[in-house]
Amino acid sequence: MSAAAHLSSEAAGAGQRPPSSGAAPVVELIGISKAFPGVVANDDISFDVRRGEVHCLLGENGAGKSTLMGILSGIQRPDAGQIRVDGEAVDIGSPRDALELGIGTVYQHSTLIPALSVLDNLMLGDTHKLRLDNEGARKRLEEIGSTLGVEVDPSARAADLALGRQQQVEIVKALWRGSRLLILDEPTSMLTPQAVEELYKVLSRLKENGLAVIFITHKLHEAAFLGDRISVLRRGQLIGTLDESAVKSATPDQLEQRIVDMMFGDLAPSLAGAAELKADLGEAEQLEAVQAEPAPVSADEALTLERVSVRGEGSEPGLDDVSLTLRMGEVLGVAGVDGNGQRALAEAISGQRKLQRGEVKFLGAPVGHVGVTGRQKLGLRYLTDDRLGEGLVPGLPVSMNIFLKLIGEAPFWRQGRIRKSAIDARSKELVERFDVRTPSIDTRAGTLSGGNIQKVLLARELSFDSKVVVFHKPTYGLDLKTTQTVRQMIRDMRDGKAALVISTDLDELLEVSDRIAVLSRGRIVGEVKPGPGAAEEVGRLMIGDVSLGAAEGAAA
Repeated sequence: MSAAAHLSSEAAGAGQRPPSSGAAPVVELIGISKAFPGVVANDDISFDVRRGEVHCLLGENGAGKSTLMGILSGIQRPDAGQIRVDGEAVDIGSPRDALELGIGTVYQHSTLIPALSVLDNLMLGDTHKLRLDNEGARKRLEEIGSTLGVEVDPSARAADLALGRQQQVEIVKALWRGSRLLILDEPTSMLTPQAVEELYKVLSRLKENGLAVIFITHKLHEAAFLGDRISVLRRGQLIGTLDESAVKSATPDQLEQRIVDMMFGDLAPSLAGAAELKADLGEAEQLEAVQAEPAPVSADEALTLERVSVRGEGSEPGLDDVSLTLRMGEVLGVAGVDGNGQRALAEAISGQRKLQRGEVKFLGAPVGHVGVTGRQKLGLRYLTDDRLGEGLVPGLPVSMNIFLKLIGEAPFWRQGRIRKSAIDARSKELVERFDVRTPSIDTRAGTLSGGNIQKVLLARELSFDSKVVVFHKPTYGLDLKTTQTVRQMIRDMRDGKAALVISTDLDELLEVSDRIAVLSRGRIVGEVKPGPGAAEEVGRLMIGDVSLGAAEGAAA
């Protein structure tokens, strides 16, 4: 059983999920439509959420979830339709309007002010008092953080926080303002199994207090366990809603199959075997499925870190005496609570961060003195977790984003001049190969959905003679189908290449990795092999219980 599914079943057995109140809707969306040039994002959607319930919303990337929630939170205005709050028609023309109506949102991408501290971000816009109560705010932050199972430095600048920590602060921020409707967009993606369990408990208490929750997720076991009602969007339309009686009367397997059928229609049978769709898939079975696929592993060392130390940035730690080895034909996972040195590890390997001590070796040769471009030309590639901020240039077309790291190189440039025909031809080939859904290769990359942006980055990093790829949160925020595709690409790296996968999604690491190293406070604290009990062991190492994992790692 997957880590999160295991927690869900435990919570269900303990009776921690209270029934919904069944009261009148807090918010109703009636006949909502919204179109953009060339695409209908929402097509006559009616949707409501009630007091004391968790209403789960699922759908592929680009299905219209973000637009619908943007309309509810005041980011977008609908072309047609009506919004009602407590039965009365309202006009939500701005995020402030939404907040005043008690609608709080945690977005996939951070809305924090980078230059401000965590505490300042939380108090920003609080006009209820003439003077800000810093001490009271610190105590409140500590209480909410403790409830969520996260530790956040109130004085840390938002810009210095890793993306996962930023999302945690966003959750605190939404709870901070006392929202009566809380929209959570993939809230468990960055949390440890222990913190996920705490979040589930928080949601139960919020429900008991009459809060309404819209829970957007791509994880079917989360929807099956948490959802009082479950709605599915596909291609801008509401395909259907499973009401409370339908959710409660179905077994988890039956419920998940119904969701898959609604999400993918005729494509559902081809996805029935995906590991992500099976909440009851045993970890031993996962291991057997993974081990059945790879080609024979070579003993050649693809990537080696020898006692590497690098400086941290802001409040995020660097690396302290880290050693690890990745072999050709292998997928090595790196687990840890976000903000424990993952970014430093990825940037030390890719050449973006200078080594203080130690050495990085690529295919046996030291490359610590080699820059980013040099390592890329050797075949060492890095897929960043910051897709919009670092991964691409949103204003440039898809084709140029694919070739960003090859500027000036033949045969795509000749004597300093771009050969657009050569770039266009190869771009079209890669767009088709990686199934990038874009109107054309000349479309601005920043207008694509999150899943398609990730496919553009994959097309760039997995092509052009790549040998070893560092993946940082490769499927964060992606829908079920795209997640399956990306994980298969990672598994395919075993055929003559190698992959280092840094992820906060423990289920993902258990599925794709041959070994999992655990990073805590900038140090490797243990190594775990996927199999029975692996999720719990990794979880213990992630929160600092190193005795068991270290002992077993030494024995191995």
